[in-house]
Amino acid sequence: MESVRYRSINTEAFLPAIAISLVVIAIAAFAAFNMEHEGHHITGMSNQVIWGVPHVLAIFLIVSASGALNVASIASVFDKAFYKPLARLSAVVAVALLIGGLTVILLDLGRPDRLIVAMTYYNFSSIFAWNIILYTGFAGLSLIYLWTMLDWQVEAYKRMAGIAAFTWRLILTAGTGSIFGVLVAREAYHIAIMGPMFIVLSLGYGTAFYLLVISLFLPKALLDNISQRLSRLLVILLLCGLAFSLIYHLANLFLFGSEGFEQFLLFGGGVFPLLIWGLHLSIGCVLPLVLLKMGKTTPTRKVIIVACLLIILGGIGQFYALIIGGQVFPMPLVDGYSFDGAIASYTPSHWEIMLGCGGFAVAMLLTVFSLRIFRLLPASK
Repeated sequence: MESVRYRSINTEAFLPAIAISLVVIAIAAFAAFNMEHEGHHITGMSNQVIWGVPHVLAIFLIVSASGALNVASIASVFDKAFYKPLARLSAVVAVALLIGGLTVILLDLGRPDRLIVAMTYYNFSSIFAWNIILYTGFAGLSLIYLWTMLDWQVEAYKRMAGIAAFTWRLILTAGTGSIFGVLVAREAYHIAIMGPMFIVLSLGYGTAFYLLVISLFLPKALLDNISQRLSRLLVILLLCGLAFSLIYHLANLFLFGSEGFEQFLLFGGGVFPLLIWGLHLSIGCVLPLVLLKMGKTTPTRKVIIVACLLIILGGIGQFYALIIGGQVFPMPLVDGYSFDGAIASYTPSHWEIMLGCGGFAVAMLLTVFSLRIFRLLPASK
């Protein structure tokens, strides 16, 4: 057994976080009820833009869930002793983010009861049907993995469970990226790099979520030593994600049939170039890299929190540009001809934003509740 003592969070940190989560969840539930009762005409979505802000935030949470398991995977799969005391929380954050994202998707579909059909009848030629299996499998394997870390009676199976969860998370993220990669009707999506790119992006965004939770709840005495190494890891993963994003954009610029969309996205698409160059690249990548690598000293708690929030905000901007931008761009019917040649308009309604924020609140509620019930945070060695 590991010679590490664990603790739960105190009431002073637990109650405010729970209260904020419940308030946001109540607002999101109200928005979901209105969208269900009134119909999706109260949103900014249309026949061309069928995936709005809720889907953007949900997919971002699901992709980040895979990356949040990084620390646990490094500890068990690669047998790195430094990360082993941090592995428990890693599995919890991963499951919490996944459930938060799936909750938003379920409520945004308009008929949540249809989930029963999706769970009992599978069309194996559909990537969406495969993702039902991938999502539930990832949640189940992560919980089993967490069980092996909490219960000494099954600790012998921890490495086996960690390898299974690690393998499944790669398949899950590749499957999520493939949802877009196999859509031949959209010039923005139909490219094979979407699957690998989602895997690499998940590593940085998930680690940012995990480091944010650690920075909020871990005592300063332990945070300084842990944050130094995790910050270096986050910098490397962020650079890898930036490299794959660059490859994606360059591939589209030189790929026949996609150069029009790429020019629209990067240079002439209204808000979308601002999201790519400003929010994603400048605020979500360059600024966090400067903050985390500033000087030779360990980043302070406030610096880490700000950097992680900026990375998450930049990631949302990137996913918004890819998912929404890919839908508003005219859909090609045959070579050289589009649906109507006009760029669709999309302005997210407050109902969509309220529902999307509910996914983050669900993830926060599950994480904080787990931190209170279980001993997940290392206390001392």
